[in-house]
Formats: sequence, structure tokens, C-alpha cells
Amino acid sequence: MKLYNIKENDEQVSFAQAVRQGLGRNQGLFFPEALPALSDVDGLLEQDFVTRSSAILSALIGDELAPEQVSAMVDAAFQFPAPIKSVKEGVYALELFHGPTLAFKDFGGRFMAQSLAAVSDGGKITILTATSGDTGAAVAHAFYGMENINVVILYPKGKISPLQEKLFCTLGGNIHTVAINGDFDACQALVKQAFDDAELRQEIGLNSANSINISRLMAQICYYFEAVAQVPAAQRDNLVVSVPSGNFGNLTAGLLAKALGLPIKRFIAATNVNDTVPRYLETGRWEPKPTIATTSNAMDVSQPNNWPRIEELCRVKTWGLETLGKGAVTDEQSAAAVRELNQLGYLCEPHGAIAYQVLNQQLQADETGLFLCTAHPAKFKEVVDDILGADIELPAPLAKHAKLPLLSAELDADFDALKVILRQVQAK
Repeated sequence: MKLYNIKENDEQVSFAQAVRQGLGRNQGLFFPEALPALSDVDGLLEQDFVTRSSAILSALIGDELAPEQVSAMVDAAFQFPAPIKSVKEGVYALELFHGPTLAFKDFGGRFMAQSLAAVSDGGKITILTATSGDTGAAVAHAFYGMENINVVILYPKGKISPLQEKLFCTLGGNIHTVAINGDFDACQALVKQAFDDAELRQEIGLNSANSINISRLMAQICYYFEAVAQVPAAQRDNLVVSVPSGNFGNLTAGLLAKALGLPIKRFIAATNVNDTVPRYLETGRWEPKPTIATTSNAMDVSQPNNWPRIEELCRVKTWGLETLGKGAVTDEQSAAAVRELNQLGYLCEPHGAIAYQVLNQQLQADETGLFLCTAHPAKFKEVVDDILGADIELPAPLAKHAKLPLLSAELDADFDALKVILRQVQAK
């Protein structure tokens, strides 16, 4: 598999290099030089999740890893389902929260852990990642206890749900968590500064587990195929998929699935009031505003990292950006959508409800709708309880971690101070 740096096209790397390196020069994202045409998509859709995903990922990775090795990696990573549930006539929810940390990030985090183990040269690695909520838990649990790998996770203090925080800030061991006095974009900026420091990168074996890492993104492609496989065949031709979008890795993966031949008519980018992308699609001007804290905190991102990959894919495939649906939803509107879904007999949380809300607004009479539910409602228990006047029961993984003490350090958004922590972690 050959990939190139979107910002500096002369930097070309293999899959192994892209996994180990994370980012290219000048903070450039890696993008596949060629996307394979999957010859028998209908046949793939007849296969089970792991068999199909192994075939897709082998086709992408090429001869760098043997098919049986990829199959073993997928089997180890995807040990939980991604079911769709009928919400009402012609509208389905794709549930991506059945993994160990109850969020869609489990797919990418666990496959990245398998990928890094497969391509590692045995040296010590420091994984630095920023999270707006769910990435942290998925990455922490995927890499917990792995030899020669330390994980440092930055998150905005007070801006993720208490249960999200408990799920990854109570592990200890090789998992180090840092609460940053700032928003998610400040956390993300620190990660980028670290990758721009060539000396530091070399010194601590720096890598990233954000969706900027190509292995995480590739894993996410697979559950779009799994979703379509569950949609009745007669409804697949006019399928519209609404994606709750923050850092835009999820939507990127969906568009890559379409580029590989998955029959999806169109996508909708659904955001909260941090609406840089919907405004850009409307006006053609990229004008990020200060990030606003919302009840859908995992989407509180004003400068989404993965957007350049979407633009690059649209350029390569000659898809007009105007074909993307878009919509921004307020907290009040997402709460109303949570209540509406509850009346339909479906329990949802604000991120999935945002995708449902925009899908409802834009779905046409002859279309089938699918919206992504990216986290278990109990991960946002305080918000959902308040909206519904309910008392959601905690699933076992959350109940276990809710009782444990937080182990996080606290830090201002200061790169020099972060470097001290990174060096201390590497020295352990």
C-alpha cells in the first residue's frame, strides 16, 4: 500500500510507515495513492463481518501483510457486532457502541493496536492523542498493558462527560491522561506541535492514535459495509447515511467506503453548533470560530483534522463537495430529537440524535435513511437523564470504572510543559 502526504506530495510512504509515523511533514495527512476497485461488492455483502472486513482491508493494504495476518488482526479487533435497528419505516440506526468502551472508536482503536504491533520494530513507542470524549477510552483500552508502548491522552478539562472521563482516566499502567485547561482544539494543537518537533518525535518514538492515523480510518470503512449488508436489498439503491461529525474521520471513512464501491446514494455531515464545515459548504469560506461547549461534546471541534482528506477524495473521484448534505443542530434541537426517538421506542444520546435530526429534515420520500449512533446513551447519562426525566442503568463497563479514582494530571495548554511529561513517560 502506497500513501502520499496531502500537503507535500513528494513524501510517499508504505502502510507500515504511515501507521508508525501518523502524520507527514508539515502536519500533512497520508492518503492512499490508489483505491482498489472491489470486484464483487454484492458477494462481499453476503459474507460475515470479520470475513468481509478482512477482504476489504487486505485489498487496501496490499502485499505488505499476508491475508491470513490481516484476517487474524481483524478477528482480534472486531470482537463485537455493529447491528442496525429499525427506528421507523425506512429509517435505521447503526449502533457502533457494542465494543468494550461503548463507542465507535473501539473499531479504529483496536485495529490500530493490532496494526502497530504488526509493523513495530520492537522499539519503545509513545502514542500521543487528543480526545473530545470517546477516542481516549477506545485508545486507552486498546493499548492497555501492551509492552514498549506508552499512551498519553490529552482531553479538555471539564468538557467531556464524567463517565467518559472515568472510562479512560482510571487505568494507570502504560496509560497516562492529562486534563488540559482549554478546549479540544487546544489539545489538538498541542499534538500537532509535538509532531512538528522532529527532535522530540525521534527521542520518544512519537505516534498518534487520532483518526489522522490511517489504520484507524481504514477500520472504520468496514462498518459501513456491515451496515449496508443488513439493510434489505430492495432498499440499498437509495440509501442516505447521516454521520454525526466532529473531527470528520467517520465521514471520511464512509466516503472511502463509497469510493470502494459500496452503494450509498449520498452522505450528510451533521454537526452541532460548531459548524465550520456546514458554513464552508454553504459559502466556500473556511472560517473556524471559537469552539462552543455543547451536550454533544465529542463533536465540539471547530478545526476538524480529517477535512483535508475529504477534499482530497472528492478531488480524486471528481465528486463535487456540493453533493454532501449538511446541517447544524442546537442543543435544544438535539434534545427534542432524543425525546422524539424515545417516543418511537429508541433510546439515543445527543450525537446520534443530531444525525437523526438532520436526516429527518433532508430524507426524501423514495430514500432509505441510516444514521450513526456513535456512543451508548449511558456514556451521557447526566444529559440523557435530564432530557428524558429518566435514570438510565449503567452497563457493566461504565459501572465498574465509575467507582474508580481519576489518575489524570492537569496542565495548561503549554507545549514546553507537555514535553516534560512526554519525556518523563518515555523514561519509565
